[in-house]
Amino acid sequence: MPDTVVTVQNPDSRPAGKPGVENGNLNNFFSWVEINYNYFKTIPGILKLAQLIIGIVCLALASPARLPGTNWFLFVVIISFIATAIWSFVYLLSIREAINFPINWVLTEFFNTLLLTVLYTIAFIVQLSAWSRPYHSYYKNPNIAAGLFGIINAAVYATGVYLIFKDWKTSKAAPVQQQ
Repeated sequence: MPDTVVTVQNPDSRPAGKPGVENGNLNNFFSWVEINYNYFKTIPGILKLAQLIIGIVCLALASPARLPGTNWFLFVVIISFIATAIWSFVYLLSIREAINFPINWVLTEFFNTLLLTVLYTIAFIVQLSAWSRPYHSYYKNPNIAAGLFGIINAAVYATGVYLIFKDWKTSKAAPVQQQ
């Protein structure tokens, strides 16, 4: 009688961090994703959550845009919210560790956060100057409050820039001295 040989492959034999679909099984496609809740217990993680929450408050207070300056303010708030949400997902899903692109992630996040800080600073100045005229409108107080929350969020983004810069300086390899 002929013998039957069964070969069993270990599902963990695939290199870590390499997504793929084997034998039509879609469960393996996202096996590289690792949820990292601990990042949001650190100061940079808490700052990202604060940026998102304050951004939502700014959106709620300044919407709908009644003056042209508020259009710019809302544009900056939405762009900042989207960029911060993307960076939050990068950290939450451990994408930095899973993708092996030749990207300096810390420097990229630094320039992104620096740009958002500058845009937020310009935006809150525009928002407050647009609504500082003597309007007797129902919409003046919420829009002034939105500008004040814009100041707070610009400060939170600036704190993030400082922490990312500090992280970048410490992560840079010390230059090798030749003799």
